[in-house]
Amino acid sequence: MTQQRFFILRVLLVLAKGGYNTWKFDSNAVVLFVQLLSLGSTIVVMREFNVDEMVRAIDRYRVTHFPLVPPILMVLTRAKSVGSYDFGSLKQVISGAAPLSKNTIQEFLENFPFVDFIQGYGMTESTAVGTYGFNTKEIRKYTSVGLLAPNMEAKVVDYKTGYLMPPGEKGELWLRGPGIMKGYLNDLDATLSAVDKDGWLHTGDVVHFDQDGFLCVSERLKEMIKYKGYQIAPADLENALISHPEILDVAVTAATSKEVGEIPVAFVVKRPGSALSSADVINYVSEQVAPYKRVRKVVFTNSIPRSTAGKILRRELRSKMVSRM
Repeated sequence: MTQQRFFILRVLLVLAKGGYNTWKFDSNAVVLFVQLLSLGSTIVVMREFNVDEMVRAIDRYRVTHFPLVPPILMVLTRAKSVGSYDFGSLKQVISGAAPLSKNTIQEFLENFPFVDFIQGYGMTESTAVGTYGFNTKEIRKYTSVGLLAPNMEAKVVDYKTGYLMPPGEKGELWLRGPGIMKGYLNDLDATLSAVDKDGWLHTGDVVHFDQDGFLCVSERLKEMIKYKGYQIAPADLENALISHPEILDVAVTAATSKEVGEIPVAFVVKRPGSALSSADVINYVSEQVAPYKRVRKVVFTNSIPRSTAGKILRRELRSKMVSRM
C-alpha cells in the first residue's frame, strides 16, 4: 500500500461582522490546498494557530509535510528543544512568506536534523508561482528560496536604471510567465505600475541569484533605508543582530533625519534578565557591517509586531517610534 502523506495547512477561520464564518485564504493557500487535494493527500486543517494543538496534531496524525511561515517555524523549533515530542513523522518543512535569518535556520536544523528543510517564493500577483527549493546530497542551500519554477522567467535589475545585474549583485526581481496576473481589479494605474508593457511583473523584492541560479531574497524595495544616498537593507542588520546571544528577536526600520535622509533604528527584544544596553547593540552590529550601515538608535521592546504571514509590520514600529520621541 502506498504510504499516505499528511499535511498541516494553516487556514484561519475569520468571524465577519455579520456573524458569518469565512475562510481567510491568500493565493498560496488556495493553490496549495487544490494541489494537495488533486494528489489525494490527507490535509489536517487547524481553525486557528495554537502551539499545543499544533504539536499534538503532528503527533496524532503522523504529519509528514508541514508548509509554514517564519514565526511558526520558530515556535516549532522551541517546542522541539523544550518539549517531550519527537516529531518523528516529519519528513519536510517548507517555509515561505518572509525571509529567514541564518541563525533561525541553523537552530531549526540542529533540532530537526532528520527533516528536509526548504524555502519557496511566490506572490499573489504571480499566482503563488515563483521558485521552489530542493536539496540533494551535493547541494543544500537552506538560505535560498530555490530555483525558478518551470515556464517562469526572471531577471534582477538595478533599482534606478533598470539595467541587468549579474549573479551575486542585488537588485529588484522581475518575473514573467503564464502565472503572472492580468491586473488588479478595477485599478488600471496600479496594474500599469506593477506589470510593464513586456509582461514583466515588478515584484518590489530585493534579491540576488547565486552562480548556480538559486534565488536569495533580502528585503522589500520600499523598506530599504536611504542613508546619505546609500541603500541599506533592514534584513542585513537584522541577521547580524539576531546572532547576539542576548537578543531574542529584532526588527530594523528607518527614522527620518534632516541631515542624512534616514537612519537605521533597531527594535530589540532582550532575553529575560539581560543587561544589554543600547551601546552594546550598536557596537555589536558595528563590528559586522560597513560604517554607513551602522545602527544609529536602539529601542527595547517586549515584542516585534508581525502579520499572520510572519512579515514584520514596520509601519507599526515607525508609529511606536514617533510616540516615544
